[in-house]
Amino acid sequence: MKQYFTLFLIAFISSISLLIAQETEPDYIEFNDRKNTVHGVYLGLSLHYGTIDKADTFISSLKVAYVANQQFEIGFVGTGFYTDLNQLGTDNPNKDLVGFYGGLHLEPIFFGKSKFNLSIPLLIGGGAAGLLNEDVFDDVTVEDDEWKGVFVFEPGVNLLYNINRYIQLEAGVKYRMSSNLSFRPEYSLNNINGFSLGIGVKLGVFNMGRNRYKQKI
Repeated sequence: MKQYFTLFLIAFISSISLLIAQETEPDYIEFNDRKNTVHGVYLGLSLHYGTIDKADTFISSLKVAYVANQQFEIGFVGTGFYTDLNQLGTDNPNKDLVGFYGGLHLEPIFFGKSKFNLSIPLLIGGGAAGLLNEDVFDDVTVEDDEWKGVFVFEPGVNLLYNINRYIQLEAGVKYRMSSNLSFRPEYSLNNINGFSLGIGVKLGVFNMGRNRYKQKI
């Protein structure tokens, strides 16, 4: 009798445990219980408006980057700019400032799992700037000896909005710091420092936190 009672008790406890497990079981099967690291890669385009030496400056950038676990970006960025010097009343009204720079792109990301993220982009690199000559026949040239090399360090703050796994919008402010350069006696510019405000779009695969080891039943 005791043997039958023991077997009955074991069967009863097993049945209750099975029912509890079925009630708490999620609606997916997990094939691997290790922590999932989310990877991403994208191509980004941004437009900025700012100033260099109090003159209107228009900036465009193209970057490609890898996103690690929605927490950090690393990649490369290239930037071109145009500064309207005519409004400053310089001695030569046909001159404007143009340039380009690029280098390493680093960007820590906060609240990466949310729709809205906060990030701190940083560019470390270099490039060149030159005075643009526009004659009466609208020919546009930059003399080779007028190009000046420049080192650039550009931190910023961005607000990011994730539309979906493939599209992300950004808006933010950056401050550009550069090494010294000189165009004297034509123009008394010492650097290309300045703030800029802008917007951009990133196209790629951000994964949005999906776990590739989980599949719905």
